[in-house]
Amino acid sequence: MNLNDKLFLEALKASLENKTVDWDFEINREAWLMLFQRAEMHQVLPMIYNVIYKCPSAQTLEKEFLNSFKRKVIRQVMVQTMRTQEFLVLYQHLLDQNIHPVMVKGIICRQLYPNPDYRSSSDEDMLVKSREFKECHEAMKSFGMVPGDEKADLDASYEASYTLPGSPLYIELHKSLFSPGSEEYGEFNQFFKSAHARAVKMRIQDVDVYTLNYTDHLFYLICHAFKHLLHGGFGIRQICDMVMFANEYGSQIDWSRIVENCREIRADKFAVALFQIGEKYLVFDPEKACYPKEWRDDFVDEHALLEDLLAGGIYGGATNSRRHSSSLTLNAVKAEKQGKKVKPNIVKAVFPSRNALRGKYPYLEKYPFLLPVAWTSRIVKYQKETMMDKSSKPIDSIKIGNQRIELLKQYGIIKDSLDK
Repeated sequence: MNLNDKLFLEALKASLENKTVDWDFEINREAWLMLFQRAEMHQVLPMIYNVIYKCPSAQTLEKEFLNSFKRKVIRQVMVQTMRTQEFLVLYQHLLDQNIHPVMVKGIICRQLYPNPDYRSSSDEDMLVKSREFKECHEAMKSFGMVPGDEKADLDASYEASYTLPGSPLYIELHKSLFSPGSEEYGEFNQFFKSAHARAVKMRIQDVDVYTLNYTDHLFYLICHAFKHLLHGGFGIRQICDMVMFANEYGSQIDWSRIVENCREIRADKFAVALFQIGEKYLVFDPEKACYPKEWRDDFVDEHALLEDLLAGGIYGGATNSRRHSSSLTLNAVKAEKQGKKVKPNIVKAVFPSRNALRGKYPYLEKYPFLLPVAWTSRIVKYQKETMMDKSSKPIDSIKIGNQRIELLKQYGIIKDSLDK
């Protein structure tokens, strides 16, 4: 592990412990810049800045250099505080309308951190029953929320987005936690069919907020990271969420069900690697979390996963090349599920199926014959991105995609040809 990775993880751990670092050795300006840039890439800048700016090593930096990041931190924390307050007002409005959305991630995970609004969330995810989707949609509009797509077919869509004019509040309303049409992970929804019946209530700033029960929620956090692994990747913040959640609610979690579910979707080695990263580099406490012996005794080399997520940033969006590489990993997983030979398929990466695209192009739901139009839109968008970002090249996407397919094989998500 290089120095930049070590400093980043050490500062992140200190933030989770509500401590500060006491670095008193020389750190050059370039290393400081890389540290802050990585914090921004993983959307944990307020958490990192708060624990390092007073350390002796930071006192050698020019004041304006530190202040440039301080201003960003203040702005991000203020926006997050505003977003949280406005969300709670909206949620109370929905409760008053006798609608009880189940919240996941976001505001639920933030409450576990020493400084909740330092853990930013760009949106809040709500899960409602399919039969209540339209009712919730109308209640959101009555509050002043504006749908992302006014013409969307609510019967056909599994999710809808909303913004509040003049506010940073952004809501994603879901009928299911994962896209039902996804061949790669649509099956994950089966584990949450009765999630509403098992939901629990959490008190947040005088508002009762419904959320998944502790077992469902931890398993969902694993599934959510797993889903993004199959795309471009995911960032360290998602492991922080799992670690903090397991430490807090471990005694109330049915670990045997999580182990069984992870095995069923071939995410067991992946999950073990996540918690090994949490224990070695963050604050995961196996005893406090009542972590199962089966996973404690199952050693998995977590280094490849750690390197991948540190390089990928939040949701694997560090570079355009990495984002575009997701077509190759998704096609590899799809081939595995279909019993076909796993190999990079450039044609399918360029021309995905309708199911793979209808999330980004909702019109494919009603008009499947417009698939060539969606293909053309993707290609034009990609060409524009590569023109704007000269560092993004098709050959780089293919290289990253091939590397990440090997990563999926390493953690048993897809089988190596030698294992078949």
